[in-house]
Amino acid sequence: MTSPCSPRRLAQWHAGITHAVSRLLATFEETYGHPPGTNAIRPADEDDLAAARAYARESLGFEDLQTFYASIGEVSLPDVGNGFFLHSARDVLDRLAQDGPVALPEADDPLGMVIASNGGGRLYVADRGGAVHRSRTASVDDGAFDKVAGNLPEFLDLVLRSVVRFVETGEAGDL
Repeated sequence: MTSPCSPRRLAQWHAGITHAVSRLLATFEETYGHPPGTNAIRPADEDDLAAARAYARESLGFEDLQTFYASIGEVSLPDVGNGFFLHSARDVLDRLAQDGPVALPEADDPLGMVIASNGGGRLYVADRGGAVHRSRTASVDDGAFDKVAGNLPEFLDLVLRSVVRFVETGEAGDL
């Protein structure tokens, strides 16, 4: 079982992603023939903290994601595979307000909210229990999802492993 999120664990995750991305960017233009975009993990600022507090009041929210948003504003990795983006709490709440919860018909918990996406259009939805599901298509409307992690720490580990794999092999892995 993966331990819950903590500021210490998030700091280690952040350091691992940062190290891998710095290795990628050191030779990116030489390897890919164009300059990289902005690949960064943005720390939470005051606006993010306010959004994290609003997220904590959301019925679909769960503690690990609250802890995440109290430390990290958002993750933008456009040059890893097709790109990978862990959305800000404000973006998650705005999408939830606009589109409502995502139906996860095959999941243990049938409702969730989009917390991340990749540049290929796949969406990552967290359910109330903390499990993370990836859409099979570039839409949440068809209800086709695969569970990719049982909780947020497992998902963050998957992201880190996928980033490292991309840096080492050029393959994006499971993202």
